[in-house]
Amino acid sequence: MRGRRTGAARVRRPGLWRRLPAWTATLTWKSAVFITVMCCVLAALLGVLVHTAVTRQTVGHAREKALSRLEDATAAYQAGGALPPRSGLDPPGLPASLRALAVGGERGTMVADHRGRATMWAAAPADGHALATQVDYSQSARTINGLDGAIVGSSLLAIGATLLVGAFSVTRVTRRLHQTARVARRIGAGDLDARVNDPRTADPSRRQDEVAIVAGALDTMASTLQRKLVAEQRFTADVAHELRTPLTGLSAAAELLPPGRPSELVQDRVRALRALTEDLLEISRLDARTEQVDLAVHELAPLAERVARAAGPGTEVRIVPDGPPVRVETDRRRLERVLGNLVGNAHRHGRPPVVLTVDGPVVTVRDHGEGFPGYLIAGGPQRFRTEGGTKGHGLGLTIAVGQAEVMGAGLAFENAPDGGAVARLTLPEYVPPDDDAEPPPAVA
Repeated sequence: MRGRRTGAARVRRPGLWRRLPAWTATLTWKSAVFITVMCCVLAALLGVLVHTAVTRQTVGHAREKALSRLEDATAAYQAGGALPPRSGLDPPGLPASLRALAVGGERGTMVADHRGRATMWAAAPADGHALATQVDYSQSARTINGLDGAIVGSSLLAIGATLLVGAFSVTRVTRRLHQTARVARRIGAGDLDARVNDPRTADPSRRQDEVAIVAGALDTMASTLQRKLVAEQRFTADVAHELRTPLTGLSAAAELLPPGRPSELVQDRVRALRALTEDLLEISRLDARTEQVDLAVHELAPLAERVARAAGPGTEVRIVPDGPPVRVETDRRRLERVLGNLVGNAHRHGRPPVVLTVDGPVVTVRDHGEGFPGYLIAGGPQRFRTEGGTKGHGLGLTIAVGQAEVMGAGLAFENAPDGGAVARLTLPEYVPPDDDAEPPPAVA
């Protein structure tokens, strides 16, 4: 039950994130949201301050005018004369709270609606009654409402203008970041000539921002990496070429030795050195990207069977029956080289049985040993690296990956759930250009 609850939690959490579109994670979107929120907060704060100040001033002016009229009405009431216009004792429409305040012996003012118009009332005590006067406040109310509308409109315009300017500025930055990311991906894919070439890094007199610093660091890293790799490739090629001549002479000299166990050991080591030298030369050509493919249409099953026979006994070939024979468009020599290296690696580092399976355009080589090491599955094979004290130089799988890339095929490494290493080669299946046309004959 504990494992089930944990699994359910892992399923629910990604679902919550999937509700948001992918573009909401971009810097442009986050900047737009931040700018909008800050502009709204700033506009609301300024609007409240302006509204409060103007309303206080307008209400104060109207209150002073109402109190002035109330004083005139109080003087006229005490003199027994006629009250000024819009004044009276307990006039209709006087707010009840203000009436109670005046009857209680205090003066006060209040803005209230009277007959559909905003009115400023002022009231004072008068022999147990409320002497009140009123001032038209509708114009002041309209002024405040108009001011509020102007504040809202100007705030929206300011937010829109700020968003446009901010989006333009942020887009310029993100465009440069995307360019830097594209160059980084090209370098990761093997294009060591790719450079950002930010104009700010080319001109020392210009001030560099953070994006220019990152772009410059990436260009510097790419240049340094390219120099080191070129030097390594040149060294590998030079060593392989220099070894070829003495190895040829050594091989000829080994053939002249008298028959016997010492002669066999010497010849075996010479053959191993020659194979290593040829592998180094092949890797140097792959690194230099000078290989040219010779594409033709071939039936895949016979090629796989020929590789299994060449590898010697112990390799089982399985052809998944599914309709007519599968044809692939590939370079036969390179395909046999890749499959031969995969089968040889399975025999050398795994345990029998070694099974070579052809399923459509996919060829799988599996052994039943301990499986591939973790570093190989995560990042691919590394030359001159092996684990567990096994024999070899780590070049066979490296060559297989390089030749598969040259052919346009995909090569993946994984471990089977029940144990054993699995190498899966996916080839481009041949598709005739016209169904009515007769396909070219397959080359066996």
